[in-house]
Amino acid sequence: MLFAGIKETLSKLVQSPFGVVRAEEEELVDPAKVLRAKCEQQKEAQERFAKLQECNTRVNSRKATAETCVEEFWDFLEVVDKCIAKDLFDHLK
Repeated sequence: MLFAGIKETLSKLVQSPFGVVRAEEEELVDPAKVLRAKCEQQKEAQERFAKLQECNTRVNSRKATAETCVEEFWDFLEVVDKCIAKDLFDHLK
């Protein structure tokens, strides 16, 4: 109940000279997220992800190890980011 009162008070205070500022009704979609999902499904990204999972399984199976999967992680991100970079700016307004 307290939050409802605060919300109402804030909505009265947050006004522009042209009236109450409202968010657009259109739901915005981040094109990078859409492209990332698409790029993660490509063959090369899937191969890198499989290597990352294999490394994680190996590291998690040991009680004490100095091995990390940072290299595999960065390899996976590099493939996905290169894929996204090709098309991302075509989707921005």
